[in-house]
Amino acid sequence: MARASAKKPETGASLLEAAKKVLRRNGYAGLSTRDVAAEAGVPLSQIHYHFGSKQGMVLALFEHLNAQLLDRQNALVGDTALSLSEQWDRACDYLDDDIESGYVRVLQELIAASWADPAVAKVIRAGIMGWFDLIVGVARRAESRLGRLGPFSPEEIGAFAANVFIGAESLYLLGIDKKGTPVRPVLRRIGDLIRLAEGAPSRK
Repeated sequence: MARASAKKPETGASLLEAAKKVLRRNGYAGLSTRDVAAEAGVPLSQIHYHFGSKQGMVLALFEHLNAQLLDRQNALVGDTALSLSEQWDRACDYLDDDIESGYVRVLQELIAASWADPAVAKVIRAGIMGWFDLIVGVARRAESRLGRLGPFSPEEIGAFAANVFIGAESLYLLGIDKKGTPVRPVLRRIGDLIRLAEGAPSRK
């Protein structure tokens, strides 16, 4: 009788969920494979079997989450029933969800880790470029409908939006918003600027 493979997809998925919880709690530097295995309730050897190392596990977590969210965002920007400003509003809603889910913490932890680790940097750059390309595509479609986007090219709009969201995430995790700086509300005000370009009234 042929032996069934011991590499069960559900074990890998439970390890990724456990890694997300431990990463949110301890940060990248404080994350240990032993803690993740304990959180998942599996032997430590399962992490090495599924991912090879701590780094492999965390990068797999990032790629898994990032692919899910890019799919979600592609569905959003492909929804022709929504105006551009409504899509921006929804993206701000999604940011709130992504903070709650732990994705933002995973991304920011790995951005910091990538400064000293070329292997991590390669994966994070590729993930962020997926978002950049998506935003550039949206900007090109907006330019065809609304005309020239002021002094900005679609590529510059992509860079601006990436900076705005990643910067807001970083400031939020630092607790700057708790000091009275409107980190997330200002993102929603950009939606009002888009409404002005569309000729629609601002949200109250």
